Amino acid sequence: MHLVRRSAIPRSCESCGSVGLREISRSGSVRVFVAVSTRCFAELDFWQALDRIRDLEFDRVEIWLDENGALKPSALAADPDEFTRRLREQTRLSPIAFTFAQDVGEETFKTICRIAKSLRVTQFVVPASPLGTPFNLEIDRLRKLVSMASTEGIRLAIKTQAGHLTADAYTAVELCQAVDKLGIAFDPSYFLQPKTSDQIMEMVAPYTLHCHLRDSTAQQVQVLVGLGEIDYSSLVDKLNRAQYTRALSIEILPEFIEIAQRPLELRKLRMLLESLL
Repeated sequence: MHLVRRSAIPRSCESCGSVGLREISRSGSVRVFVAVSTRCFAELDFWQALDRIRDLEFDRVEIWLDENGALKPSALAADPDEFTRRLREQTRLSPIAFTFAQDVGEETFKTICRIAKSLRVTQFVVPASPLGTPFNLEIDRLRKLVSMASTEGIRLAIKTQAGHLTADAYTAVELCQAVDKLGIAFDPSYFLQPKTSDQIMEMVAPYTLHCHLRDSTAQQVQVLVGLGEIDYSSLVDKLNRAQYTRALSIEILPEFIEIAQRPLELRKLRMLLESLL
């Protein structure tokens, strides 16, 4: 039986908000902003990826951590002071989140929490466990991660994605209901079935702490901007009604689009999203 309550914004998500990730408008109100993930240039050296993002005139960046990629969480934890120093000296981009491609050890996670605190980053995104993992085991794992992150003032969100427990949006919401202060990093690319996509957006919005966006169809998780089926206007409207005031982070999957095409795709999607804010 599903435990989902669709009416009220969950207290857990209300309590873990922070102005640190938000943008203050001229009127003094807090509003949503557009960011981009370094995953968009995952095959490049991390610092080269930052240069590409800066050249595209983004000013906020989400940092992708992958043990098989350019920026390994183990390497980051091994020399946190050097990473922090170099990030501050080499770029004016503001980091707004760390996203983990896979689970990391407890000490590595704690060290990256401290790095995030020193950089004033208040959002982590972690993968849910693979499909088939017992629900209670996942609750225990997530409670431990939330506890470690909260100690440093960091919100934790689980990413919705295929092959994981969060492939089912109802399960993602139930995990948030079971784990205090846990939220969702919503990726609508995996929920484009015509009969259910709008309902899922409505249900997930109150629990959403972060968003990963690209253009997609029900058959292809990544397509060129303008050829997809995501109703960005509807998504932004539902997030606004849920009082969402955080990042819309563009996350192009590099394995599906040639690197020469990505700058144009990033510009197009940024312009589209900013036109809705």
